[in-house]
Amino acid sequence: MSITPIFDPKRAGRPMRVAAFMSGSGTNIMRLLERERALRGPGQDAPFETVFIFSDRSDGRCAGERIAFENGLPYFSYDIRAFYRRRGLKRSVLTADGLTARREYDRVACNLVEAFIIDVIALGGYMSYTTLSRCVNVHPADLSLRLPDGRRKYVGDDAVKDAIAAGETRLRASTLWTDEGVDTGPLLMVSHPLPVALPESIDILVRNPDRLREVADAYQERLKEIGDWHIFPETIEMIARGRFALDEEKRVYVDGRPVPDGYRE
Repeated sequence: MSITPIFDPKRAGRPMRVAAFMSGSGTNIMRLLERERALRGPGQDAPFETVFIFSDRSDGRCAGERIAFENGLPYFSYDIRAFYRRRGLKRSVLTADGLTARREYDRVACNLVEAFIIDVIALGGYMSYTTLSRCVNVHPADLSLRLPDGRRKYVGDDAVKDAIAAGETRLRASTLWTDEGVDTGPLLMVSHPLPVALPESIDILVRNPDRLREVADAYQERLKEIGDWHIFPETIEMIARGRFALDEEKRVYVDGRPVPDGYRE
């Protein structure tokens, strides 16, 4: 069984080139840029370099342009809502036509990735399904948890709310190497836990969806601080140093050791 590094710095002979994709406040991307600066010292390069920022929003609600300006990076946006609206389509990939449209939308970003010779795409709060390959995503749930049929337990946009409603006493964030599914790709890293202490009982929260949403949103923000903001840049750095690898079955290894439930510090 052979394993292949996601990125091989010795073979490349240069730092890993990263494109940062985002949709909103960009806090994960800011932490990635902070890690890059911290790793760069006198006479020393960081193992990765963020080359450009891309957003799927052009309506002024994404902080990508400001973050790019403050860090001297190229910035590109292509509004996905306008893309679908002009074509009279719903924003979905659940049908063949929907998937074809999404591939058409992704062609712009794909051309940028090829032109800038990008090794890895860092999806930091990028809220669109993407057909692009070589992407690292961060997700607000422990993706090692599974249902009896083997599917991952907490996927999709409501992962934190679903975990709280199910009675989980600890929340974690995960990074994954994306595939064609939603939150189904190889699990890379899992964060330290965030304990859950609810202001009301689960029964009360479940009967009050608005209150449950309020509690879940607050926990998701706290999870970013102890989870996403640590493991997202850490995962990118570890890939850039050649530490993460995959075998033919897409099983994950760190430093040559299998980590079936994700790498944990």
